[in-house]
Amino acid sequence: MATAGLYRRVLPSPPAMEFSSAEGKQLFCEALQQGTMEGFFTLISHFQTQCEPAYCGLASLAMVLNALAIDPGRKWKGPWRWFDESMLDCCEPLEEVKVKGTTFGTVACLALCAGAKVEPFRTNELTVDDFRSHIVRCTSSQHIHLIASYHRRPFKQTGAGHFSPIGGYHAEKDMVLILDVARFKYPPHWVPLSLLWEAMDTVDEATGLRRGFMLISKTRISPSVLYTLSCRNESCVRMAKYLIENIPSLLESKNPNTISEIVSLVLTAFPIECQDLLRQGSETRGAEENYSDSVGPAVASPASRTYGKEAASAPLVPPYGVEVPLVVPLPPVVPVRPALVEDSTQLVERFLHLQPPTYS
Repeated sequence: MATAGLYRRVLPSPPAMEFSSAEGKQLFCEALQQGTMEGFFTLISHFQTQCEPAYCGLASLAMVLNALAIDPGRKWKGPWRWFDESMLDCCEPLEEVKVKGTTFGTVACLALCAGAKVEPFRTNELTVDDFRSHIVRCTSSQHIHLIASYHRRPFKQTGAGHFSPIGGYHAEKDMVLILDVARFKYPPHWVPLSLLWEAMDTVDEATGLRRGFMLISKTRISPSVLYTLSCRNESCVRMAKYLIENIPSLLESKNPNTISEIVSLVLTAFPIECQDLLRQGSETRGAEENYSDSVGPAVASPASRTYGKEAASAPLVPPYGVEVPLVVPLPPVVPVRPALVEDSTQLVERFLHLQPPTYS
């Protein structure tokens, strides 16, 4: 009796070239000599198959986070700390991701919450030549990786939107190696860079925005003074709005001349709703120091996600890349009119563009 279901798909070739084919192996050897397969080895050491049909974004991110040796700071199974798709749930419930997949902005949000440095780019923000430069930079290093968000149609593949890491680049042929995390469907394969750009330069119907790619690297900021809260935490969202929208307007209108004037201006206009964020950071830091005094040097570990007013449990990079002052004497606070509601993942993406690029 025939078994129901599907066993893989035949990779349309051309335009793709299977990695394990004779031609694919030749491209690998030549790219290796050119020095644009450096990132391949850390990625292939952590290559995984997405565990759900709609988990391509989560699987790609977990693979890259593990390749960068970022400690999640919480257990996966048994005593082991390790990134798994099931742990990437702070920006969107996994049950929703199973049904509808995830968006470009949400994957960027998850990467930042996990403690990585993220540089997201949509195709309407740069050119194909810029993309090629980023590809060369990432494939020439083991310390920064690129996840592409693209539509399968230009490759004549079945399916729609998809995420996968890029594992290498062949300069002479101008081809990139896609480490497809849907390994139950297609194997890793080489594609022309220009065609990948075309596949990324499509609109995601869920958001109405263009797809693109993101560069992910290990943050160089010491984790001991930073904390992570869920991007669904209201205080955290308010804080991000204050830093992105209110502070630039304040500085432009008041035109402070000294550091003291700037600090005073920023703290005086500090939103009431954000005081909980500082209080949580202060209480968590105090608990950490007390624990360190009682048991010796503590091993820094990232915070697990929190909801509402629940405090973060350990240090890491905050969701919006903002260093949170832990103990600050605040002057009288002037209430600020609440900003209009904005999707938190889009807010994260906007804030990421305010950060200077990270080069390894």
